[in-house]
Amino acid sequence: MPKATNGTTQSLAIAVLTVSDTRIPETDSSGEYLVQALEAEGHRAVERDIVPDDIYQIRAILSAWIAVPGINAVLVTGGTGFSGRDSTPEAVQPLFDKDIDGFGEVFRALSYDEIGSSTVQSRALAGFANDTVIFCMPGSTGACKTAWQGVIREQLDSRHRPCNFVGVLSVRQSNA
Repeated sequence: MPKATNGTTQSLAIAVLTVSDTRIPETDSSGEYLVQALEAEGHRAVERDIVPDDIYQIRAILSAWIAVPGINAVLVTGGTGFSGRDSTPEAVQPLFDKDIDGFGEVFRALSYDEIGSSTVQSRALAGFANDTVIFCMPGSTGACKTAWQGVIREQLDSRHRPCNFVGVLSVRQSNA
């Protein structure tokens, strides 16, 4: 992974996964937003996929991606609500070596200002799995914007102070 120089951010390899029973590449506005947003910050979208809301299919794709040393982060959109098919937390949580409890808390605090008490229906979560940071957010493009702009962008920016996740991710790359 290239090191940041001259005050620029370190470029990360990021995968984007959309969890949906209905979206196709042409209608995946949330996944498209995340790819555009991460690339605008100088990161690279190295994988992108859409998977049905099925615990084992979600887990299979994430397991493959976190096994790749070159993937630093995964952004997952969709499947975090309470409908019968929403299963992203159940699929992803068992993969975590460490939870990032603050992500869900901060996301819901920011979301409350936008959608009020409906934010309690979000089960947004994040954690580390095999030294890859995974952020899971709701499937709406608005929620993805809230998560990216309010939390993820800064935490994946090597210049953000007092701390960010890039230093933790760099350890994996230097040992690969």
